[in-house]
Amino acid sequence: MSTRTAFERARAEGRATLVGYLPAGFPDVAGGIDAMLAMVDAGCDVIEVGLPYSDPVMDGPTIQAAAQQALDRGVRTADVLRTVEAVAATGTPTVVMTYWNPVERYGVARFAADLANAGGAGLITPDLTPDSAPEWIAAADAHDLDKVFLVAPSSTDERIAMTTAACRGFVYATAVMGVTGARATTSDLAGPLVARARTAISAAGTDLPVGVGVGVSTGDQAAEVAAKDGIGADGVIVGSAFVRTLLDHPDDRAAGLRALRALTEELAAGVRRA
Repeated sequence: MSTRTAFERARAEGRATLVGYLPAGFPDVAGGIDAMLAMVDAGCDVIEVGLPYSDPVMDGPTIQAAAQQALDRGVRTADVLRTVEAVAATGTPTVVMTYWNPVERYGVARFAADLANAGGAGLITPDLTPDSAPEWIAAADAHDLDKVFLVAPSSTDERIAMTTAACRGFVYATAVMGVTGARATTSDLAGPLVARARTAISAAGTDLPVGVGVGVSTGDQAAEVAAKDGIGADGVIVGSAFVRTLLDHPDDRAAGLRALRALTEELAAGVRRA
């Protein structure tokens, strides 16, 4: 199921989509699946399953710590696909967030086929640009998978136009310069970036949704990102705050899941309040 389905459903309800991220295999494979299912149950519309990688150049310390725990436990790409299968079975659009090297090593065509067979919706590829992605674009098109590329405040108008034209599912606007991480305030770069992306999308004659990742960690921040008189994003993407919630409960998984549900409910209420 394409992520576009979740965005259209949320739009019909007059609200933004809540997109939640966790790395597969954290705290272990079964625990990660339980956590993502709890997020779905508590209000996430789309789940991003992170593929842990040993050189996470764009990830902040929180996600790096979780990914390293998963790697130390021996997580493999097969575990990522098993996680996708378990989450996608709920009917929730489920995408893999991954650096490009692991996909290339696995085999691009093979990865696309296995992801589609697991029920995955597509890939978010933070370090892959459309002009460097002909092999992935062909493989994704062959399996009707979403291709979610990133735009940033530093992107030129020409690159934003090229990137949004290549996306399927939604456009990922990363409106914080630097590595990922929860922040006390949302970025003042987000609103202009969303406007520029929407201009490019409109010029192409489509209405592709725009999801925004700005280090959101509270319901109030989610509401600000989703509000029409604020940033006005179609989707609010949250990662580090979810990861931190589990990292804060290393010895009590039940408490971690309760805290994760509470955070998800708060964020889901935020996108609805907007």
